[in-house]
Amino acid sequence: MGIMNRSDVNKIIDNVIEFISKRNVYLPKFGYFTKDDWEKLNLKEWQEVFDVELGWDVSDFGGNDFSKTGCVLFNFRNGSVDPLLKDLYKNPYAEKLLYVGQDQELPMHFHRDKMEDIINRGGGDLMIELYNATADEDLDKTKELELTIDGQKLVYKAGSIICIKPGSSIRLNPFMYHRFWGEKMPVIAWEVSKTNDDHKDNRFLDNADRFSEIIEDTKAKYVLCNEYEKILHVKKTNQM
Repeated sequence: MGIMNRSDVNKIIDNVIEFISKRNVYLPKFGYFTKDDWEKLNLKEWQEVFDVELGWDVSDFGGNDFSKTGCVLFNFRNGSVDPLLKDLYKNPYAEKLLYVGQDQELPMHFHRDKMEDIINRGGGDLMIELYNATADEDLDKTKELELTIDGQKLVYKAGSIICIKPGSSIRLNPFMYHRFWGEKMPVIAWEVSKTNDDHKDNRFLDNADRFSEIIEDTKAKYVLCNEYEKILHVKKTNQM
């Protein structure tokens, strides 16, 4: 499992907030809540945030070098695939912000269920390398890729690297391997997708870890989306 220091997580989120704010990109108010802010609130009013894991997500995907392999995400909205929560959160869609650093890679992976559109909202170019998956979940180096880019249907060779310019988007189907990185400068990307399950729906080619272990070398400033129970001691509705 990847290991990150809490001091680095605090600094990374501060830097992302500063970067996107300079570009007039803003978050809902809970995106700016610190741990101390959360502890002053009536947490029952925020149960949806905890149940579907909205908010900050910082991971080095097991690489132990966040500047090289990693991503910062912010989950705006999500539904639930949990049988005990699906009737409570019926929206079949999710929305995320992804901050991809310059030359920082999000490693090769696919989703078994989730279809997603990745949109470059600003910054540098978003580079995406793509393959279909084989039946045994390896890279299919022969089958062509049928893609939709900005509403245009296109066909590419396996292993193609596609440049998504600011303002453009690409649709990624289930079982389509993809890795991406920012080129020239960091990228503010958006993900619009089916309901998102980051605990079970990711298949990493090199068995990367979706979430990092956080070493508490300093006090947590922000609470990550998978830490609400650990830090705020709130349980999901299906665990009450």
